[in-house]
Amino acid sequence: MEQQPHLQDAILDSLSEGVFTVDKEFRIIFFNSAAEKITGLQRDEVLGQFCKNVLHSEFCASLCPIAAVLETGKNVVDVESKIQCGSGKVTPIKLNAAILRGRNNKPVGGVVSFRDISDDEHVRDLLRSNTHFYGIVGTSKSMQDIYTLIQEITESDASVFIQGETGTGKEVIANAIQATSRRRQKRFVKVNCAVLPQHLLASELFGHAKGAFTDAIKDRVGRFEFADKGTLFLDEIAEMPVQTQLQLLRILQDGTYERVGESLARKADVRIIAATNVDVQQAIADGRLRGDLFYRLNVIPIIVPPLRERKEDIPSLVEHFIQKYALKYKKAVGKVESGAMDAFMTYAYPGNVRQLENFLEYAFIRTRPNNPITTANLPICLRDNKEVREKDGDCSNVSTPELILLLQKHRYNKTKVAKEMGVDRTTVWRRLRALGIRS
Repeated sequence: MEQQPHLQDAILDSLSEGVFTVDKEFRIIFFNSAAEKITGLQRDEVLGQFCKNVLHSEFCASLCPIAAVLETGKNVVDVESKIQCGSGKVTPIKLNAAILRGRNNKPVGGVVSFRDISDDEHVRDLLRSNTHFYGIVGTSKSMQDIYTLIQEITESDASVFIQGETGTGKEVIANAIQATSRRRQKRFVKVNCAVLPQHLLASELFGHAKGAFTDAIKDRVGRFEFADKGTLFLDEIAEMPVQTQLQLLRILQDGTYERVGESLARKADVRIIAATNVDVQQAIADGRLRGDLFYRLNVIPIIVPPLRERKEDIPSLVEHFIQKYALKYKKAVGKVESGAMDAFMTYAYPGNVRQLENFLEYAFIRTRPNNPITTANLPICLRDNKEVREKDGDCSNVSTPELILLLQKHRYNKTKVAKEMGVDRTTVWRRLRALGIRS
């Protein structure tokens, strides 16, 4: 009986599909030979590592199949995803996930089997479109520029300052920066500066000594100490009290800080990624954000455009969210009909990507299994959107996603797109204007 686990490992090692298992903390505890071949990684490199730091799947940043299995008790079957590991090559996979059970049939973790589906024709088309990057979705030039920048700063510990409207995906970008950085194996600690009461934020960040204030009944480790050697993400930093900003400035200047209620200087080796949804220059002028702190943090600036300025990303985002909710709700739906897609394309999205995701979840819930998503399934604000225009008759045979693929194929040369579609250039121009696509 003692040899049974070794026999099981030998059987799993002989399979042509990649197989790995994780414990309840999502650390890899088994990695078979096929998994080594698919990922380009040796098992000695990955054992004991968090699976998200090894595979870098788009689902690691949204809805983990293993987490879904452990939460629902239901297996995940034939889910398509992409992984990026080893040499950095993006590999499309199809995976299954199930609960890993130990003695007495109790859950002890998860098991994932996966196979490389690069040879599938539709997958090759998806790879060429380069729609996903560590959880970020988009084919627009502005998003491709962000992908490139993140790849260029992988070996840097410099501070990053992300600006963008609410719902544009600033935290997703912070996740991608961490996932590709040389600190990716260390802790990634997130703090929303607007959520905590201002009088408690300093204690949360820097810790406090016993007796520092009424409720300080014992010493407390702050987020900086907890994130030592790792990365700290400070969201909505313009909401941080000015006095706390001064303490943060000290860390950026000399790498030291003090717990609240003590005078002992402590060292902090922490990379900082900060983000805000406010006008930075106005916040500085109003005295809400210290200019010297901003300039210290703004070594690597990233400005995330609102969704209304990158509408060519909407079809990719729609597809991404459909995959996400297919996993969450354990059902499959058909394609998005052209009328519904046009409704998605023409909305202004004051809530940006987050609002689009909410619309998609609503439509997904209302769509019966294997049926297409139609205009009738959409929220009323999309159906009644006055900006939705009838498609130009001469373009009606080409769906919005197909039009965007043609634009990408011909590098936004409308003359070449029109020629391939068999229409004149002004027809393409009118269709793009109606959809709100800037080129």
